[in-house]
Amino acid sequence: MSKDLTPAPPPSAAVLVYGAPSPELAEAGADALQTSPLVPGSTPLETLAPDSCDRAVVAAPPGTVERRYVEALALRALKPGGELIVLAPKDRGGARLRGELTGFGCEVEETGRRHQRICRALRPAAPEGLDAALAAGGLQRPAALDLWSQPGVFSWDRPDPGTQLLLKHLPPLSGAGADLGCGVGQIALSVLASPAVTALTLVDIDRRAIDAARRNVADPRAQIVWGDARQTPELSGLDFVAMNPPFHDSGTESRALGVAFVARAAAVLRKGGVLWLVANRHLPYEESLARLFTRVAPAREAAGFKVYEARK
Repeated sequence: MSKDLTPAPPPSAAVLVYGAPSPELAEAGADALQTSPLVPGSTPLETLAPDSCDRAVVAAPPGTVERRYVEALALRALKPGGELIVLAPKDRGGARLRGELTGFGCEVEETGRRHQRICRALRPAAPEGLDAALAAGGLQRPAALDLWSQPGVFSWDRPDPGTQLLLKHLPPLSGAGADLGCGVGQIALSVLASPAVTALTLVDIDRRAIDAARRNVADPRAQIVWGDARQTPELSGLDFVAMNPPFHDSGTESRALGVAFVARAAAVLRKGGVLWLVANRHLPYEESLARLFTRVAPAREAAGFKVYEARK
């Protein structure tokens, strides 16, 4: 009996939601299909069937290219005449929403509340400029980075100087390890250059970074996981962790986020395991490192960053 190779149809939904818009400003409803790449397990907006949704509520991201990409995807997924609501803080893209949606051929109603701009439009029969916005915001290989990446990912189009400093001083590692908050896989590629590494788990909360990492890191020793590195996957007894942890949560600096990554690294390492960490100079990780590790040695400090080697 032959295997049915007919591809599954793209998913559809009556209402889609992107991110976490305030219900007081734009109610998506409990049954709305979550499509944000920052929510592990959500449905990629890219996979929704064209002309399939009745309504879309989008908490717009701050980056212009990323935001227009999301708007274009939402318009593509909506049926002609379907309702699109897009909102953002005025100083983080909200002031540009009306012009962007007008550029797609929409007639826009705009209101303001609680420092947010809220734009409502009905999808025109033939939106304009969707292909250009989708091409600009999709998965691509920026020349300066020379790795697959996507707008919205951390340091998406150029090498991050903190990561570069870590890689400059990272020795060849061995055994099983992890890269928590792996981004597009730049640290992982350096780690896997050592033949003594037997396994490496890459974890990131951003699906776009994971999609890029799966293209960049073609190594059978690598396991690449879309999830919150502070919780998933189940890891223990690792020989090493190498990471450049995030310290922004929803666009706001959060020192607690980086501290949580340090704690997670300590939890998954075996006794005697090593953490290699790079951080901005002003971030106070020393107390957490000293409390959770038996030996902490600053390996290098330069250009506003510091690298630590910490032994459990």
